[in-house]
Amino acid sequence: MTPPDKFDLRSHDPIDEKLECLFRLFPEARSEGGKLDFARLKLALGESVDVGKERYGMNWPGKVDCFKTIQTPSVATLRPCSEESFNFETTENLIIEGDNLEVLKLLQKSYLGKVKMIYIDPPYNTGNDFIYPDNYNESLQTYLEYTGQVDDDGKKFGTNTDADGRFHSKWLCMMWPRLYLARNLLSEDGVIFVSISDHEVAALRMLMNEIFGEENFSAQFVWKSRKYPDSRAKTGVSTDHEYIVLYTRSDRGILRGVERDETKFGNPDNDPCGVWMSRSLLGLATKAQRPNLHYTITDPATGRKYDPPEDTGWRYSEDRMKSLIAEGCILFPSKAEGRPREKKFRSDLQSEFVAFPSIIDDLFTSDGTAEIRELFGEEVFDFSKPSALIQRLVKQGTNGDGIVLDFFAGSGTTAQAVLQANDEDGGDRKYVLIQLPEPTERKDFPTIAEITKERVRRAVANLLKALEGSLSFEERDLKDRGFRVYKLAESNFTEWDANVQHEDNALERQLQLHVDHIRHERNSDDILYELLLKSGFPLTTKVEKVTLAGKTVNSVAGGALIICLEKHLTLEVIRAIADRKPERVVLLDEGFAGNDQLKANAVQTFKTKGVTSFKTV
Repeated sequence: MTPPDKFDLRSHDPIDEKLECLFRLFPEARSEGGKLDFARLKLALGESVDVGKERYGMNWPGKVDCFKTIQTPSVATLRPCSEESFNFETTENLIIEGDNLEVLKLLQKSYLGKVKMIYIDPPYNTGNDFIYPDNYNESLQTYLEYTGQVDDDGKKFGTNTDADGRFHSKWLCMMWPRLYLARNLLSEDGVIFVSISDHEVAALRMLMNEIFGEENFSAQFVWKSRKYPDSRAKTGVSTDHEYIVLYTRSDRGILRGVERDETKFGNPDNDPCGVWMSRSLLGLATKAQRPNLHYTITDPATGRKYDPPEDTGWRYSEDRMKSLIAEGCILFPSKAEGRPREKKFRSDLQSEFVAFPSIIDDLFTSDGTAEIRELFGEEVFDFSKPSALIQRLVKQGTNGDGIVLDFFAGSGTTAQAVLQANDEDGGDRKYVLIQLPEPTERKDFPTIAEITKERVRRAVANLLKALEGSLSFEERDLKDRGFRVYKLAESNFTEWDANVQHEDNALERQLQLHVDHIRHERNSDDILYELLLKSGFPLTTKVEKVTLAGKTVNSVAGGALIICLEKHLTLEVIRAIADRKPERVVLLDEGFAGNDQLKANAVQTFKTKGVTSFKTV
């Protein structure tokens, strides 16, 4: 009898994917055991291999462990929490409560290459502003102990103080695997914005150069975050700014730009071609880079000659420039020390936008503080970014739709920014927030994750209140303003522990868990969403519950996947599932109740109907 495949409860392993790509390009580099043979790979690449020991790069204590962390798949799950959600059944927005490293691992299968924009405001590493697990290789266990989901032997999280000998290294160890996994989730035209201060901006740039590639660095925005100088500054210097670093997934990641200033256009000379503006004729290439753009321009009226700066050259080639001069489109200065400019007509401009400026100086941290105070009536969260700032980035990084991810969600500013952007431009963007339930020592909001959820609820209420009287209920409901809450937890299924102590009681308990391997406190929705997530379907995938042969069956994504969690399967329900001709089927092992004949019939029935994957769990 050919048994069905066992369902893999581990998260997606990005290393396996890279190896598959490598073996596809260099099949000769695969050893007999399916491992990578470096010697063969070097032979295949020949002189392209750099064998030198001294290289420009970044290193720190613990970097090797970062790679091990990424290579360790997660066996956790995300449990749905509908009672804390808003419009759970219809919304595509997510608020996930949990350690972001573990959650990012779990999202690898379902959201690989599907995120259009990432914005994060990570800890700036100023002393006590972030908590970290003592052992990154035990992230899930550490998190479960930290949140009281399993018995602990002492708190495993702590703050990173500047007195620690590995102060910067710990911050890098925290950031590296998270950024690595986040990059996998970005689409090819995706972008990532990271807020940071002077403390770690240099380290962050090097870190992101390594992960995203230096060629994908786009900009380092300077945000004037402080409205008034800080008179308390001990150094005598008021640090009034922060940074927002922008990288792209590839050269396809381009910001939209800002609306063109129409006040710059006019037609003082009644040109028949319409309104125009004066703009620079300078280019961007040095003489060594583009010698054809470095030449002398002569004013036909005065005979004055003009040469471009050595480091820029002109915007156009010499032949094109002569044509523009003949057409009267070049404006020559009245004084010899001036520089020619171009007469650019509004009708010739193909884009409605101009480049987004790298300095932001009209929004401040105090605006974010005032926003929190207005929503909650008090300051429940310190130093929240103003939603208008994130909204500006959202409009630049997305084209009206797409997923916006924030895995250091804090008070939930990004969700509010996405909602506001959608309301202003009619967009249909979705957000995914991830936030650690870090204790706050408050009774009303005991964790930061609780503040996150409550802020989004209040922001939605304010948006709906502002729309009262202007839209019908039907029109208001067209916008997705809900959110689904999921919480990180250990898998719904117990796994065989090969390291269990060889004692009678321990082995007996392990055997019982192997037979009855579904955790007793878990329900069918918990199991369903774990199987969805680990089958590669987003958490918001449409699931229809149908009855077949008297059993409840979950039809996923229009029937592409069928999941049946019944614990007493029959041949009739198996045939009914097969008749729907899904691509994949997942059933509980427990459903066969040890009936090997029924399982064999299921394998043949699904194979006959063209089911490409039948797995049990």
